Amino acid sequence: MPLPLKDQLCFTLYATSLEVNRTYKPMLDAMGLTYPQYLVLTALGEADGMSVGAIAARLGLESSTVTPPIKRMEQAGLVIRRRAEADERQVQVFLTEAGRYTLRESDCLNQSLLRQSGLSMEDVQALNRQLQSLHAALVAAPDEAKEGADKTEPPAPTQPED
Repeated sequence: MPLPLKDQLCFTLYATSLEVNRTYKPMLDAMGLTYPQYLVLTALGEADGMSVGAIAARLGLESSTVTPPIKRMEQAGLVIRRRAEADERQVQVFLTEAGRYTLRESDCLNQSLLRQSGLSMEDVQALNRQLQSLHAALVAAPDEAKEGADKTEPPAPTQPED
């Protein structure tokens, strides 16, 4: 019998992620951003001029997934895309002045999360470090272990007793 949902880490992470997104949504709407666009904006704030592939890798996504939000951000004047001089196959993405302004304004998301959660910045950072460690361990798990988990057969069903 599986653990009750309240005791499953996967469900707690899922439900928490939904609530964080609900907390962010009104502010993102006011800024004219979707959550994926916010993530792209934040990644570019860390390293402006990244290639589309580098942005995708930073977010753990495929290039084909981040290209549509980047195109919409370009249409909104938040970023510009340019072919790399060294390799024209690569497209680099740069924040515009409007993009840098929106990035600065997006700090309200973190402030709102702190206020609504009642946690201190130190508490949130400690929790984030724990989750990052969990993520790193799961990513680093050998492929055989991941494949083995898929191949585990469930126990045979039992017949109810009369």
